[in-house]
Amino acid sequence: MEISRVTMKKLMALIAFAVLLLVGAQHLREVLGVLGALWGVFSPLTIGLALAFVLNVPMRGLEGLFLRIRKPKKGKKEPSAGGVRAAALLGTFVLLAVVIALLVLVIVPQLAESVKGLVGPVRSAFTRAVEWGERQFAAYPEIAAWLGGLTVDWKSLLGNMVDFVSSGFGSVVSSTISATKSVAGAVSTAFVALVFAIYVLLQKEKLGLQCRKTLYALLPKAGADRIVEVCRLSHRVFSSFITGQCVEAVILGAMFFVVMTVIRMPYALLVGCLIAVTALIPIVGAFIGCAVGAFLLLMISPMQALAFVVLFLVLQQVEGNLIYPHVVGSSVGLPSIWVLAAVSTGGSLMGVAGMLLFIPLTSVVYTLFRQLVYQRLKEKGVRVK
Repeated sequence: MEISRVTMKKLMALIAFAVLLLVGAQHLREVLGVLGALWGVFSPLTIGLALAFVLNVPMRGLEGLFLRIRKPKKGKKEPSAGGVRAAALLGTFVLLAVVIALLVLVIVPQLAESVKGLVGPVRSAFTRAVEWGERQFAAYPEIAAWLGGLTVDWKSLLGNMVDFVSSGFGSVVSSTISATKSVAGAVSTAFVALVFAIYVLLQKEKLGLQCRKTLYALLPKAGADRIVEVCRLSHRVFSSFITGQCVEAVILGAMFFVVMTVIRMPYALLVGCLIAVTALIPIVGAFIGCAVGAFLLLMISPMQALAFVVLFLVLQQVEGNLIYPHVVGSSVGLPSIWVLAAVSTGGSLMGVAGMLLFIPLTSVVYTLFRQLVYQRLKEKGVRVK
């Protein structure tokens, strides 16, 4: 049986790939070193591409808004596409700066005020604990006497805390000064990434066209078509996920703020902002905000902390069953069990960044695999019930 030239090429490519895989496995440490060096070289560009992708979501909305606002009347010149894009990019950065500033202005002062307000409740809780201990051990005079003589020098404790913070701050400053080179490298990487992201956002259509031309020039048309299709699917899923996750976080934070304000719970604005920020982390993020809010309320009243936990569970059910499936779940097209699997796997491999990355990535793989399964079933003429 003769082997065709196409089959021979595929066989040779498979053998070459197997040899490279075997050599790479035998020299894994060297391969990882090379990959680390390449990441050090290309990390600014990679970070810039990721930043451009995220910023493109609000920028695209602002660009459409500006085009509708500046829609020319009959006989008048249309607005410049470059000018509209530059205005949308500037508006995106201004919007981002405003959001960050508002969060800092809301969260930092309220947290500072909360920490100051914790001194009184902690002191009274300590006193109540000592009195409870005296009552419980009244039959043991030695223990009761020891508990009765147990006092805390709050001024000394506060002074020690200030000294600890000061010394820690001093060590951090000295470490920062000694690590000037690393800091300068991080700043340089961030600056290059930001500049690269701006260039990508300003010329995204041209760059996309160049990439497609390169693909069709170097690959067979069927392969290039498939790569373009996968890239478009990935772009649509990732963009929808980012938009949906941000909208869902804002809705959840606003729900907590409104409900806590109506039932007159303290720290409504602080807890609402914290939950909105932490809810950007899928599934587990809101529980971080719940833990912080419950701790703050526990220092005021255990009953209020318990009421807050109950409120959180109720609103979390509303959010998980009504809001998240419609806002985020439908945007990525991923069943709940695979969302949980993606969050668990991504968190184990890459932490918070993995949680955010693996949900849309799993959605893309899930969609492609589903297409493959349905195509094979159609080719075989099989209907599975």
